[in-house]
Amino acid sequence: MDIDGPTTRLRAVHGSPADPAGEEPTAPIPVVTSRADRDGDGDGEAEPAAPAPRRGRRGAVLLLAVAVLLVALLGGAAYLYRSLTAAPDFEGAGEGDVIVQVAGGDSTAAIGRTLESAGVVASVQAFLRAAEQDDRILGVQPGSYQMRSRMSGAAAVERLLDPQARVGQLEIRGGVQLDDTSAPDGTVAPGVLTLISRATCATLDGAESCVSVDDLRAAMAGTDPAELGVPEWAREAVAAADPVRRLEGLLVPGLYEVEPGRSAVEVLQGLLAVSTPRLEESGLLTEAAATGYTPYEVLIISSLVEKEGITPDMPKVARVVYNRLGIGQRLELDSTVNYPLDLQALRTTAEDRGTPGPYNSYATAGLPPTPIAAPGRDALAAALDPEPGPWFFFVRCQTDGTSCFAETFDEHTANVTLARENGAF
Repeated sequence: MDIDGPTTRLRAVHGSPADPAGEEPTAPIPVVTSRADRDGDGDGEAEPAAPAPRRGRRGAVLLLAVAVLLVALLGGAAYLYRSLTAAPDFEGAGEGDVIVQVAGGDSTAAIGRTLESAGVVASVQAFLRAAEQDDRILGVQPGSYQMRSRMSGAAAVERLLDPQARVGQLEIRGGVQLDDTSAPDGTVAPGVLTLISRATCATLDGAESCVSVDDLRAAMAGTDPAELGVPEWAREAVAAADPVRRLEGLLVPGLYEVEPGRSAVEVLQGLLAVSTPRLEESGLLTEAAATGYTPYEVLIISSLVEKEGITPDMPKVARVVYNRLGIGQRLELDSTVNYPLDLQALRTTAEDRGTPGPYNSYATAGLPPTPIAAPGRDALAAALDPEPGPWFFFVRCQTDGTSCFAETFDEHTANVTLARENGAF
């Protein structure tokens, strides 16, 4: 064994042979360094080592506790924030009645703002939150809707999607005249004024409110045409016409929106504001000059074409009208005779044809003073661009409404005989 210096550090060599002095090998001796020795003032006795601190587990527990506390605090703050900032919403299906307008191009948010301003919903956010649950809200069409005050967002969405909520829809079809007409079998077809009156109806707080036909007729007759919105190119003729028929033909076929709650004058103004551009977009103003007639006269001719012919025959019917007007020949159309009589019939009686009047084209040459019905797009196109031909006569000779055209009276007489044989009238 070797002793290295004055310290207590001992080195044992295991498995070495006996030293030369003949001493036996010693057992392994652990190497220990005392704190006193490390400080340089030890007494040679080794002190036991201090146990390592258990900081790892305690730190993990502390971090977990802090995390749980933070989650609790954040959750509470979020709940409090939602409670303080949640969008207000009414409860239930609402009370009372409100008419709201959805404009063309309105987004869902824009509809929500309209509903909020009308007192239908408590907030736009409440409506949008409910709308997110039903994609059909994207298909809501422009128009008037009968809603209720103080509806929940969900109830408002459901109501908007209900077809019964839609009010103010008006459809005018080609060939319909202002007044109701009676057929030979006694059935009555509603006229434009009746259709308008029905479109103005809405139930407000349990009571139905409509603008009557009489109110509409009085507004038409008693209001200056310019104030109603009659276009300038038609005002002179409209002012000279029978006041209760002066708007005939100016409300063209198509779909309209009528806002319930408006006065009779306001309703007519709104309809003319929509119809006039439609008329002018047909080329009436730009193409009428080529026919040799004014736009209003072409409008009258197109109404005659609408009443007298099916669509494929309209360009030829228009040609017959122009050919007769060109030589001063009376038009002799049954539709003009029946117009002031409010009759919807193919034929006329001898008595009616013999009664003079501005609409009796058997007794009076030239055009009637106003259109006799609402002319459709095809009739307007035919009046603006009639088919070339020598025809002066036509008669419905087939049961499907097809007409036979003739240049001479003898040819026409033969066509009339054919029409009777075919049961066309």
